[in-house]
Amino acid sequence: MTRDELMAVLEKKRMTEVIELIEDAEKGELEELELVESLGLLMDQELNREVISLLESLGVTIIYVSGDEEDEEDSEGDEDED
Repeated sequence: MTRDELMAVLEKKRMTEVIELIEDAEKGELEELELVESLGLLMDQELNREVISLLESLGVTIIYVSGDEEDEEDSEGDEDED
C-alpha cells in the first residue's frame, strides 16, 4: 500500500490521530513511538502493520514496551525514592 493509499484509508476511517502521527514523522517531529506490542497502534492488524512500516520508513524508531502497568509504576516509584 502506498503512502497516499494508506492516508486515504485512514481519512475514510476518520483516524485523525494516526494521520497526525504520520504528518509529524514526515516533518521530522516524531523520532520515537512507544507501543505495547500485543496491542499495536490500531485494532486492524493489516492497517497497523502498514502504518508502522510507513512510520519506520520515515525514520521513526518503534519502541515496544511490555504494557505491564505494575512494572511501570514500580519503576516510577523507585525513582521517587532516590
